Amino acid sequence: MNAPARAGQVALLSRLYDLKQKQLTGVSRQSDNLRYRVLEAEAQAIQDAMKSLR
Repeated sequence: MNAPARAGQVALLSRLYDLKQKQLTGVSRQSDNLRYRVLEAEAQAIQDAMKSLR
């Protein structure tokens, strides 16, 4: 994968990660533990994908 495509993917993943963090903030105020754990796992997967592209 070339550098511009990689940068585009990192930017997209970064935006997804930010949105997922906002979801986590909203859920953490509630008592839905399963939903929080799922969102947390999704955020971690996005973060891992960003690390692998850098």
